[in-house]
Amino acid sequence: MDALLFMIFAAIAVICGINLVVQTHPISSALSLVGVMGALAALYLLLGGEFIAAAQLVVYAGAIMVLFVFVIMLLNAGTEKKMVVRPLGKYLGAPFLLIFFGMIAYMIQRILPASSPVVFGAFQGGTAAEIGRSLFTVYLLPFEVTSVLILIAILGAIVLARKEVD
Repeated sequence: MDALLFMIFAAIAVICGINLVVQTHPISSALSLVGVMGALAALYLLLGGEFIAAAQLVVYAGAIMVLFVFVIMLLNAGTEKKMVVRPLGKYLGAPFLLIFFGMIAYMIQRILPASSPVVFGAFQGGTAAEIGRSLFTVYLLPFEVTSVLILIAILGAIVLARKEVD
């Protein structure tokens, strides 16, 4: 049952990801990204990471997507114009892409050692307490550097917004 659910949510994530790239309207692309984030949260649940699944939904599918939609509406982005596709790229692009992915998959399989298979629900280390403990002990410096970078980005956005008003 877990393998079937994995295949269903993986297919949803891939289809929404392809739709994200193919769409010409930015709002439709943003909604496809919400579908990808929801499918990823379901995959995290299948693997036993309840906290990371909830964080995926709240932070990415919720807050970040609201920010994306707000920026899209603020910029008043319309539908993209159609590009002229050259026949050589149209007919040779897909086979070359498949050959490229095949070569990458072959190299990864030959270089990386074999690992044990994933057992759905066997992971027991994704609780909020363990994540918080590792975040504030092992990963304290990257966490603080990230918070300082976000603060700098917010200050930069404020400075840029004030220049446009004047």
